[in-house]
Amino acid sequence: MSVEVVTFGCRLNAAESEVIRREAQRAGFTDTVIVNTCAVTAEAVRQARQAIRSLRRRRPDAKIIVTGCAAQTEPQTFAAMPETDRVLGNGEKLSATGWARARAAFDVAGSSKAIVNDIMAVKQTAPHLVDAFAGRARAFVQVQNGCDHRCTFCIIPFGRGNSRSVPIGAVVEDMRRLVANGYCEIVLTGVDITSYGADLPGAPRLGTLVRQILKHVPALKRLRLSSIDSVEADRELLNAIAGEPRLMPHLHLSLQSGDDLIVKRMKRRHDRAHAIAFCGALRRLRPDIVFGADLIAGFPTESDDMFRRSLDLVEECGLTYLHVFPFSPRPHTPAARMPQVDRAIVKERAQRLRERGALALKHHFEREVGARRRVLIESRDAGRTEFFAPVRLAGSAEPGRIVECTISGHDGAQLLAA
Repeated sequence: MSVEVVTFGCRLNAAESEVIRREAQRAGFTDTVIVNTCAVTAEAVRQARQAIRSLRRRRPDAKIIVTGCAAQTEPQTFAAMPETDRVLGNGEKLSATGWARARAAFDVAGSSKAIVNDIMAVKQTAPHLVDAFAGRARAFVQVQNGCDHRCTFCIIPFGRGNSRSVPIGAVVEDMRRLVANGYCEIVLTGVDITSYGADLPGAPRLGTLVRQILKHVPALKRLRLSSIDSVEADRELLNAIAGEPRLMPHLHLSLQSGDDLIVKRMKRRHDRAHAIAFCGALRRLRPDIVFGADLIAGFPTESDDMFRRSLDLVEECGLTYLHVFPFSPRPHTPAARMPQVDRAIVKERAQRLRERGALALKHHFEREVGARRRVLIESRDAGRTEFFAPVRLAGSAEPGRIVECTISGHDGAQLLAA
């Protein structure tokens, strides 16, 4: 049987899962399930452990290998699970050498279950040259990995290492190949993509990368960015957003909170005024742009008034899509040692944020009724607009194509096309 990859977490993980599958197959793995984990919350780790137990019941004879951020930060947690055969770190999961080591370990009696090295020792990110993404209408290109910042709540730098970038030429070549293979939309992914280029000769910025892609890959119809940090957005990137119609008018922002003291305790580099001003400035540059955002509910020391400022930020920034995280203390992070908010209050605040997000999304849907939109088809009767809004089609179309349609209504969860 072939190699199956079960993916948790972000778009970067989704992109890397294709590389993982390829390298595992090249190393000779068969009848193998690889779980590519996420470590951003305790719930993500719990879900991974639950999936591993379920996979063992479903595939009793398969090899189960655990990799990803949670495997890097908590290798012994997964190595101790009887359902797990091997644990492979983030520094090894994308390389032929790492998978060769994992394959050889099965032939050595008594070898360690965990093959996890120091992620901080990794200094470069190589292009992965993926030709296709199984079951996906859009492609993903990793342009950056790791993070040099140390937000007090975040464990990801300890799972990904420090920031490192893929050279522009390699990114462009990757994009050309994917477009030639039929992809109309490509998403640039990374851990902190607005830090792109600081480690490269000449220190090019993300805006330069975007401009070079659009210039040298003229057949690319849609370019999309994953989550960005507004304080790192460079002038050339803003100019590209304003003047490049192939760069999609949807940005997902890493905001986390609407209260200045909480943002400071998170060790973020923006404040409330900056977030509001940034969204306003981009709307002046491109009036149709829509914003999503990550927001954390119940960060340590968060009072009711502090939380209300996060609720109010949804309207003040004009946010459309919210990704809400109930605060989850992660091991060895400063926030885990701060005075914690009661878990029932954390959950209640997260629910209120989600409700506010649902209302904002409904208002966006209502404004879309009657508009003509170009929809990337993801399944035969569903896709997403330029603004990343989900759409249900009246008929069917081939996945991967872009079709033009009129928005006739919505059902609260998705737009409906005539």
